[in-house]
Amino acid sequence: MSKGGYAAVDLGAESGRVMLAEMDKGKLTLREMHRFANGPVEQGGALHWDFDKLMKEITAGIQKTAAACKNIRSIGVDTWGVDFGLLDKSGKLLENPYHYRDSRNDGMMDKVFSIVPRNKVYQYTGIQFMQFNSLYQLFAYKTQKPEVVAKADKLLFMPDLITYALTGFVGAEYTIASTSQMMDMKTGKWSDGLLRALDLPRAILPQVVMPGAKAGVLKKELADKLGCAPIPVVEVGSHDTASAVAGVPAGGDKNWAYLSSGTWSLMGIETPGAIINEKSLSLDMTNEGGVLNTIRLLKNIMGLWLVQECRRHWAKEGNELDYGQLAEMAGKAKPFQGIINIEQPEFMAIGDMPVKINAYLAKTGQKQIQDKGQMIRVILENLAARYAEVMRMLETLSGKKIEMLHIVGGGTKNELLNQFTADATGKTVITGPVEATVLGNVLMQAVAAGDIANLSAGRKIIADSFEMKTYKPSGSGEWKTFVEKYCTRK
Repeated sequence: MSKGGYAAVDLGAESGRVMLAEMDKGKLTLREMHRFANGPVEQGGALHWDFDKLMKEITAGIQKTAAACKNIRSIGVDTWGVDFGLLDKSGKLLENPYHYRDSRNDGMMDKVFSIVPRNKVYQYTGIQFMQFNSLYQLFAYKTQKPEVVAKADKLLFMPDLITYALTGFVGAEYTIASTSQMMDMKTGKWSDGLLRALDLPRAILPQVVMPGAKAGVLKKELADKLGCAPIPVVEVGSHDTASAVAGVPAGGDKNWAYLSSGTWSLMGIETPGAIINEKSLSLDMTNEGGVLNTIRLLKNIMGLWLVQECRRHWAKEGNELDYGQLAEMAGKAKPFQGIINIEQPEFMAIGDMPVKINAYLAKTGQKQIQDKGQMIRVILENLAARYAEVMRMLETLSGKKIEMLHIVGGGTKNELLNQFTADATGKTVITGPVEATVLGNVLMQAVAAGDIANLSAGRKIIADSFEMKTYKPSGSGEWKTFVEKYCTRK
């Protein structure tokens, strides 16, 4: 890697940051230059993202990064998937992008399936069915606000919208476009047949661009304002999971799976092509684009969202508990005190999570939980059991025995869940790095610049630069029994 640095803009649903990556003696180092809170805002009775605020924070981070490193070779942007903004013919954002948890998406899947059957949608796209996928969001937009859609000239997904604000470049980066359920994952092109069948405006979808392409440079007026050079902006795996998977420090000849653990858990394997058949449809498995000619065969899992919402609920009641305290309390609680369906639809919405979980337990004839540590333990145990269930699905579809699971992301800090995951799956679990998404973002920038040869070389640098921890399965019969109960739940 040439002397200089890379700026990674990494936005999650709860927070965002701008990081500086530098190389010294064959090892990467990261510095957090700017961090800011993120979350939905209510506007007109709906949940949106405050795009102007996001851009102010992002440009503040770029300014700090450019001041700290005089040779920023490029900038890469990654965010969560599915959400988008609509631009008019003048390039103006028509309204703030909707938040994927907004209730306007309720019932949209059934309306789409009444026009194009569920199995046909999957044959077109190979994507897991989730009501917030861009397909259903756009259908909701067209149904509920046709006058806004009629004014739209271009649809830009969140990282593409940020890249446009920085450079003026209009495009749809492949990995983020692949989350939309509007792309044919066998060809990597927009699914014209599906869009035509649903009478959705194909013309507003931009040209698909691949990771590694140069989007442009910072607009002159923006660079002047920030006091920096017109820094190049490079297309990375702009879906945060695509970058996280690129940053998995895997090597050798063992079959491995990945788990990007955070608010959402995304668990899967890398494949050379999309797997779209009756079995993958029955398992509701998704095929999303990866960097450098890979497909991410994976399952979206609710993740630590339930824990986060419980914590927020208790904080509102006056009980401020950090995640370390919650994990300690859960570790002391009784094992296997309840089975909950992590993917239950009512768990998707914001607020009152302990109430919702107890309502589910009551509805399924189980004992309700009042102790906070016990509730967190039940969530973590069931999440680990869900991981074990998905692991079986991946082995079935790939026809290969998976030997180890790499966990990356913020969830690696939850050591109790990591051990539960090893116990539930029966696999060796390797955790780290926490910053896999940023590292995958940087890796793709470095490949584009010719500073790193390929994905394998980049992963080795990451493995040499950051500590990892190994968790071995206990072989507990109680865990095997619990996983079987979870997998046969009703």
